[in-house]
Amino acid sequence: MTTLSVPDMSCSHCKATVEAALGAVPEVGAVTVDLTTRKVQVAGPAPAAALLQALDKAGYPATVA
Repeated sequence: MTTLSVPDMSCSHCKATVEAALGAVPEVGAVTVDLTTRKVQVAGPAPAAALLQALDKAGYPATVA
């Protein structure tokens, strides 16, 4: 499980975009988005660097929380 902080995420459109971007990364299982804390939990063995790159490409820079 990897937890990411995505500070620019604030609405349901943001949530859908983040879920889609992370879901497209190989080896990603479940993606759980919490808009209140602006954190995302990603299940699966995908490397954190690949997750961060996918979010950056989608316009949502993130850091590992």
